Amino acid sequence: MGTVLGAMRNVRWHELQHAYGSASQVPGVLSRIAWGDAPSSDEALNDLERWIGTPPVFDSTAATVPFLWELAATDTVRDRAGVLDLLSTILAAGNPEHPAWTRAAHGAVAEGRGTAVRLAADDTAISPHRTVSAAATRLLAAIDGHTCPACPAPPPDRA
Repeated sequence: MGTVLGAMRNVRWHELQHAYGSASQVPGVLSRIAWGDAPSSDEALNDLERWIGTPPVFDSTAATVPFLWELAATDTVRDRAGVLDLLSTILAAGNPEHPAWTRAAHGAVAEGRGTAVRLAADDTAISPHRTVSAAATRLLAAIDGHTCPACPAPPPDRA
């Protein structure tokens, strides 16, 4: 695995759930996003969105978000803009039956704000279909404007 995604082994994925059951497959899917060829990477990103990002969010969502930030910041990942869009999807999703999962997932997305700022300023980061900077700018706006019943009010100063 190398240093990218190396910390995945520290997560007890088999104890977490996604939309279709055990999250034990999430590390393999993240690896395919990181190192797969174009069809494999695209399929993995679509799978992950269905598993953890489509309403509702799950307990595995918050555990996955730091690795999505890592992928978004890694130049060799094929669809970094797609990864950022998945983070936006997660920020917009929730789980009314499990507000703690929602707070954890949204908080994990917000914790990557500094990465979004850096990527938004990088107009040279281009993926095959979308620019990374445009996706990061959209995500940054979503983070800064985020409100939902499960999350505490943001601090007044985000500087």
